[in-house]
Amino acid sequence: MAMIAERGLEKLTMAALGREVGMSSGHLLYYFGSKDELLLRTLEWSEGRLGAERARLLARPGTARERLEGYVELYVPDGHRDPHWTLWLEVWNRSQNAEPEARDRQAAIEGAWHRDLVALLAEGVSRGEFRPVDADRYAVRLRALLDGLAIHVAIGLRGTGRTQVLSHVREFLDETLAAGA
Repeated sequence: MAMIAERGLEKLTMAALGREVGMSSGHLLYYFGSKDELLLRTLEWSEGRLGAERARLLARPGTARERLEGYVELYVPDGHRDPHWTLWLEVWNRSQNAEPEARDRQAAIEGAWHRDLVALLAEGVSRGEFRPVDADRYAVRLRALLDGLAIHVAIGLRGTGRTQVLSHVREFLDETLAAGA
């Protein structure tokens, strides 16, 4: 994951990766078949770790808003060239030409984030913490906002650091979701 983030998939060779992990490039190709499969499996592994962290975050006590802010903090990259987000950018870049099975696997990852967000929003609405919204539609819009801002952070676009992005998102949530807004 670190090598992909550091070099990008185009500059990463199977030989260099093999040297880093103590395997031959032939062994890597035997297990993964292609760089694209290696990329997707690395993303699935990374998402598995994040999914477990997200589950712990969503199960902890507190208000729905507190947990929503935790969800957002987990979603937004740590900074420029964040390894997890670099993986996502590489996967998205290859999605147009990916096989249906690979696209289904990517959709499964995205779907887990979406379902968790919908459940959290619905909980907040049912408790009266959030104004009444269609949780699924709101989640689609919020994730699109998060994706756009996260890309800016991950590529290092000037003026869009993590702190600024989190502030923008909190303001957006206050304006659009707060009960009585």
